[in-house]
Amino acid sequence: MDRIAGGLLGVHAGDALGAGVEFSSWAQIRDRYPDGPREIVGGGPFGWAPGQATDDTDLTRAVLLAYLTPSADVVRAAADNMLAWLDQGPRDVGAATKAGLSRYRQTGDPRQAGAGPGSAGNGSLMRCLPTALAVAERSRRIRESVEISAITHDDPRCTASCVAYNENVAALLAGASPADAVQVGHSATSEPAVRAAIELGRQLKLAEVAVTALVGLADQARGYVLDSLSLAVAAVLDPRPLPDVLVDIVRVGHDTDTNAAIAGGLLGVRDGLAAIPDKWLAVLQFRDEFRAAAQVLGRRRPGVA
Repeated sequence: MDRIAGGLLGVHAGDALGAGVEFSSWAQIRDRYPDGPREIVGGGPFGWAPGQATDDTDLTRAVLLAYLTPSADVVRAAADNMLAWLDQGPRDVGAATKAGLSRYRQTGDPRQAGAGPGSAGNGSLMRCLPTALAVAERSRRIRESVEISAITHDDPRCTASCVAYNENVAALLAGASPADAVQVGHSATSEPAVRAAIELGRQLKLAEVAVTALVGLADQARGYVLDSLSLAVAAVLDPRPLPDVLVDIVRVGHDTDTNAAIAGGLLGVRDGLAAIPDKWLAVLQFRDEFRAAAQVLGRRRPGVA
C-alpha cells in the first residue's frame, strides 16, 4: 500500500514540481534556479496554484477512478472519465488527447478512437500507472495498458511504452530491484524503438545531464513519448533519493511537468510514500484522495489481508 501511494503521489508531486517551469529551456531553468527548483510554487505558463493538478495528474486520476469503481469495461470507464474531464474545459489539453477523446465522442467506441499512427506524444504514458497498481494478472495488465493508451494514443510507440512502464512498475511492486524491473519492462515489448529508448535510459546519468544539458534525446524532452520513457528509466536506476532525482528531471527542461510525473510514478513505487517530502505532499490537490485510493487498491491485491 505504501508503494502504491508512493506511485500515485509521485506522479502528482512530479507534475506539480515541473508545472512552474513548463516549456522553459535548460538554460532558463538554470538561470532562475541554479540548483534546480526544489519547492512546489505553482505558476508557469498556465498559472497553476501550488500543488494544483495539471492534465498529467487529472488524467491519471481519470484512469484510477475507472479501477476504483466496479465496471464491466474498465477501458470504457476510463474513456468516459477522460471525456468528462475534457468537457470541464481544462487549461491544458494535449493535441492527441483532444483528438482521441473527440473521436471517442463521435464513435462511442473507446477501442476505435485514438489520434492515429504518427501521434507519439507522452500523453498516455503520463496516465498509465493505475493499471499497474490495480491489475495483478500480467496478461490483463498488458492488454489494458495497450487499450487505455489507445483511447487517445494508439501509435505503437505509445502503447508499447505504456506496457514497458507498467511491467516495470509491477516488478517493483513484487520486490524486484530497479535494474531487474527495467529488464522486465524491456522484455515485455518487442517494439524496437521502445526497447532502444529503454537502453538509452540505462545509459543516461541524470546528475550529469542536469549540469551539462547534454541529453541526447530525439526531441530533447519536448513531449515525445520515447524521451519521457528514457528519462523515467534513468530516474528509477538513479540511486539517489527521490527528491534529488525529480529535481534533476525538471532541470532538463521543456516538458517538465509530464517528464517529472512519469519519472515520479516509478520513483514513488520504488521508494514508497515516505520518500516524498512532507512539504511537497502538504500542497498536493489529491493527496488525501490518492492515499485513500492506495488503501483500496492495496487491499485488493493477492496476498494482502
